Amino acid sequence: MIWRCRNIEFDLSDAIVMGILNLTPDSFSDGGEYFDLTKAYSHAHRMLEEGASIIDIGGESTRPGSNELDEDTELGRVLPLVKALCEEGLVISIDTRHPKVAAACIDAGAAIVNDVSGYRDPRMREVAGKSDVGCVVMHMLGEPQSMQVDPHYDDVVGEVKDYLLGQAALLQSAGVAPDRICIDPGPGFGKDFSHNLALLQATSELAALPYPLMAAYSRKGFIGKMTGITEAADRAATSAIVAAWAAKQGARVLRVHDVRATVEALKVFRYL
Repeated sequence: MIWRCRNIEFDLSDAIVMGILNLTPDSFSDGGEYFDLTKAYSHAHRMLEEGASIIDIGGESTRPGSNELDEDTELGRVLPLVKALCEEGLVISIDTRHPKVAAACIDAGAAIVNDVSGYRDPRMREVAGKSDVGCVVMHMLGEPQSMQVDPHYDDVVGEVKDYLLGQAALLQSAGVAPDRICIDPGPGFGKDFSHNLALLQATSELAALPYPLMAAYSRKGFIGKMTGITEAADRAATSAIVAAWAAKQGARVLRVHDVRATVEALKVFRYL
């Protein structure tokens, strides 16, 4: 399987790692540790050295209960770093649900647009269709502000699968080639523990769909409930185990905070 992102073709015969870089003061996972651009720049290079193939930069927190950020504020946070890292040849993904932010980052050289709202906005599909970027389509139930208020599904795996296929079809109708699309079931985005567990257990089923599957369970509260680890930053080892297991089940893109731990876990799981 090949995932095409601009002039880059990722060979997904093995899973690749996408390192998370939050340029937010209120991230659930790192508490604004990389809100400072100098620290963020250094951390991007550290993740690259540790084995990340892609750096995923986000400027808006979409943690449960968060309010939507205006586009100009988000763009002011992310664009300087996106420009700097793209000029150095790093493969950059922009994590945004806003067309203005996506378009500006594409112009700056970003190779991927990771949309947590799953390209619901037709303007986002238009931006994608007019470019040659890779597109990550994520499932989210509702909006970040309310998504964790009693989420309900009759069949979470079936409903998420249908949504992802439907949104991928809309992207293709907008001019996006199928080999540019990656899908993400969106653990933690409008799902309770049982929903997240069902989606994780269905990794091989989701990986059988005609698009590369992303596993983005890193440091989530779901893992905290599995392990009893209350602090998100302390979930590096357990997150790496989940990511490596998902890769074993067919996930091809691992979106993680802890690149080194994930790469090491992948090496072990290749023998199992």
